[in-house]
Amino acid sequence: MVYGCIKDCVSSREAPQRLGTNRRVLEDLPPGDTWPLISREMFGCPERSLLVNGPHTEVVHFGAAYQGIEYEWEMWLREFECVLARMYWVSATVHLETELAGTHSFHWESTGDGHRPGGDALRLRSEWTHES
Repeated sequence: MVYGCIKDCVSSREAPQRLGTNRRVLEDLPPGDTWPLISREMFGCPERSLLVNGPHTEVVHFGAAYQGIEYEWEMWLREFECVLARMYWVSATVHLETELAGTHSFHWESTGDGHRPGGDALRLRSEWTHES
């Protein structure tokens, strides 16, 4: 199981551009019926955030169940980072739950006022927990 969220702090002035860009990136992902590792259907973008006045946090949530994802995990991370590289965000968290390897959490944090499409290289921090 893979799930998590991508957060962006949005000002009223920048909201249309930032939210529009992020939605287009997710809409451009391949459909789930083609069996990609990351598909558009696994992401949810609430429309209500476009109506909020003033600064607020935009949350894009995602999740999917996979068979044997731990064997393709490096590729999944690379594809996810390609998606992040095209988006606006301040932080992203991915949780990987497997029966064999336990639970892993992966975090990306941007610097300054957040990551911009095509911006700085992404820095990943991960932690592993295992319950018996």
